[in-house]
Amino acid sequence: MNEHDSEMIIGILDQMNFTQTENKAEADLIIFNTCLIRENAENKVYGNLGELKELKKENPELIIAVCGCMMQKKEIRDIIKSKYRHVDIIFGTHNIHRLPELLSKYNQNDEMLIEVLEDSDHITEYVPVKRKFSFKAYVNIMYGCNNFCTYCVVPYTRGREKSREPEDILNEVLKLSKEGYKEITLLGQNVNSYGKTLDSKLTFAQLLYMLNEVDGIERIRFMTSHPKDLSDELIEAIKKCDKVCEHIHLPFQSGSNNILKSMNRKYTKEKYLELVEKIKKEIPDIAVTTDIIVGFPGETEEDFEETLDVVKQVGYDSAFTFLYSIRKGTPAAKMEDQVPESIKNKRFQKLLDTLHPISYNRNLPYLNKIVEVLVEGTSKNNESILSGRTRTNKLVHFKGEKSLIGKLVDVKINTVKTWTLEGDLITTK
Repeated sequence: MNEHDSEMIIGILDQMNFTQTENKAEADLIIFNTCLIRENAENKVYGNLGELKELKKENPELIIAVCGCMMQKKEIRDIIKSKYRHVDIIFGTHNIHRLPELLSKYNQNDEMLIEVLEDSDHITEYVPVKRKFSFKAYVNIMYGCNNFCTYCVVPYTRGREKSREPEDILNEVLKLSKEGYKEITLLGQNVNSYGKTLDSKLTFAQLLYMLNEVDGIERIRFMTSHPKDLSDELIEAIKKCDKVCEHIHLPFQSGSNNILKSMNRKYTKEKYLELVEKIKKEIPDIAVTTDIIVGFPGETEEDFEETLDVVKQVGYDSAFTFLYSIRKGTPAAKMEDQVPESIKNKRFQKLLDTLHPISYNRNLPYLNKIVEVLVEGTSKNNESILSGRTRTNKLVHFKGEKSLIGKLVDVKINTVKTWTLEGDLITTK
C-alpha cells in the first residue's frame, strides 16, 4: 500500500516536471513517505530527517516534506515540529492528491505547512501514477480498515474501510491492459470485505470474475485476506478464474485462541485450520503464506506451542514473522504481561527453525518441473541471472537475456532451495 502511495506521489511530481535523483545534494525536493507499523521504520525516519539538517543549511531552497502513516499521529507531528524545524511540509495518508497545492502554498508563505486529515469518506480517482514496473501494477480496490486488531495502527492511520466503485477499478485495469501490463495485484487491508460500503454490495469474488475477463491481463494477485471474511464464494472464484494466481496470503498471527481473542482477530485456531483445509481441497496446488506475531502480551509457552502447531499442520510456503512491537495508541500497548525481549527472541528463533525446513519441503515438488515465470528483473547478487515469480509466487533464478524482463517464460527447475528455485529457460511466450 505504501509503495503504491509512493508511485502516486512520483506520478504527481512527474506531471509537475520534477525528475527523480538518487543524489540528495542535487535535490530540490525530498519526501519521506512513512510507515507506522514497526518501530524500526519510525526510528529510521527520525534518523534520516536528522541527517538532512546540514543539507538544508547548505541549500535553504531545498523543500523537505514528510507524509504517510506516521503523520496521522499528532504526537509524532509535534515531535517533528519541535525537533526537526527544517521540515517544510507535513501531510497525511488522505490528501496525497493535494501535493501540488501544498507545494504552491508553501512557496507563497515559506513556513512549515501542516495539512493532515483525520479521515475521509471521499476517494479521489484518477490521481497520476508513475509505476515502478511496466509489466506489473498495484491496484487499490479499497482503503482503510474496520477490524481494529489490538496490535495494529492501520485503522487510526488509514481510516475506516471504504471500497472503490467497481467501474473505477475496471477502468484502471483496462487502461493497464492497453499499456501492456501482464499482472495486477489488488490491494486492500482486507480485500475479502470489499464491497460492503458500496450501494451495489458487489463482493470481492464478483470483482475477481469481472477482472478475469479483461483481455491482456495474464495474472491477478491480491492481498491481504482476513480469515474471518474469506467466503466459500471467494474460494470458488479463485478456483474458477484462470487468471487468478494459485497463491493466498492468509495471516493467522497466533495459534492460541486466548491470544487470538486478545488480538481481536474474530476467529479461532480450529476455524482457521478448517478454512485452510477447505482451500487446499478445492485448489490442491495453491501456495499458502502467512503473517505470524511472536511475543504478543500475555503469550505463554503453551500459547507459542499452539502457534508452532498451526505452522506444522498448514505447512506454509513462507511466512512474514514479527516480534511483537508496542505501538502507542493501540489497545495492546496498554496490556499487562508484556513478554520480555529475551523470551521473544528465543521463541522467534524456534519459529524460524520450524518454518525453514517446511518451506524447503514445499519447494521440493518443483524439482524437474516446468513452471511459468513472469520475469521481473535481474538477481540482486548477479546481473547476468534473471529472476521472476511463478503463479504460486515462488522466486525463480535462471540465465537469460535482459530483453526477457517483463515477459512470461517457461523454466525447468533443476535446483531447489529454501527461498528460491533455480532452473533453465525452456521457452518464451
